[in-house]
Amino acid sequence: MFFTWKKCLRPGRIAADLAAAVVLGGDCLADIAVLREQPQLAGPVASDPVASRLISVLAGDLPRALRAIRSARAAARERAWALAGDAAPGAGSGPVIIDLDATIVIAHSDKEQAAPTWKTFGSHPMTAWADHGAEGNGEPLAIQLRSGNAGSNTAADHIEAARLALAQLPGRLRGRALVRADSGGGTHEFLQWLTARSRPLHYSVGMTITEDMQAAVLKVPASAWTPAYDGDGQVRDGAWVADITGMLDLSCWRPGCASSSERSGRTPERSCGSPTSTAAGSPPSPPTPSAASSLTWNSATAGGQGARTGSAARRTPDCGTCPPLKGFAQNQV
Repeated sequence: MFFTWKKCLRPGRIAADLAAAVVLGGDCLADIAVLREQPQLAGPVASDPVASRLISVLAGDLPRALRAIRSARAAARERAWALAGDAAPGAGSGPVIIDLDATIVIAHSDKEQAAPTWKTFGSHPMTAWADHGAEGNGEPLAIQLRSGNAGSNTAADHIEAARLALAQLPGRLRGRALVRADSGGGTHEFLQWLTARSRPLHYSVGMTITEDMQAAVLKVPASAWTPAYDGDGQVRDGAWVADITGMLDLSCWRPGCASSSERSGRTPERSCGSPTSTAAGSPPSPPTPSAASSLTWNSATAGGQGARTGSAARRTPDCGTCPPLKGFAQNQV
């Protein structure tokens, strides 16, 4: 099926207008009307049928369409971050933090591949966010639409989301990426991908707390707990971290992995009886207890910024990701 697009309403322009409508709070194609009502600001805007037709055309050649859209997003992001200067992720010499997390999007009507989730019905997308620090929010780098019954710890989906997110970063920043995930990312396959020699990444991945880990944490003396830092190098009030690498059997994991645990409380002695998070990380070299306060190691732990990966579930609905259409391919666009 072929269509002739008016010069002022080329596919890229319509797609950009739809993206602008999402930013302005839209959650369906018809919300492009908010731009159409302001011609002095937005110029000519496609009608609802034309916008709907474009989505159907793009969905018919989905791989090619997604490559083009992702390339355009990456170019726009590079320009936006250059204009943002010191306010952009990775400004200065710090890392660019990428948070991975699966979230649930409820389907209120019939959607293709919507399915029961672990607590409701809908989709279960895997998301990747560029962290803007405690004062900011997450910037969506990749949202991988998945069926509602997709797993939380599917390694292939974590790898694909991380790959798409890295491709969204300006080339000069990809070698400074710190990929973070909760325990859903704590799989052998994902860690093998993160630690490939061809991929110079830092990482912090949560691990399911086993009885051995809990026992090791309870043996850590109070003197070994050091204050946890956030990504800006500031001490996090009531958060403590300790290196427990030497207290665990990590022989089945990737060589070079180190493990840390975080506890919450005004002091280590008064903190909870079990760790609130345990993570495998990638310090420049395996830390020792005496060096556990190293900022490089500390900020790479699961609690480096308050385990912000978990906030993806709160961010996603606000970004207009509730699938507005019935077709799975159309919603991917």
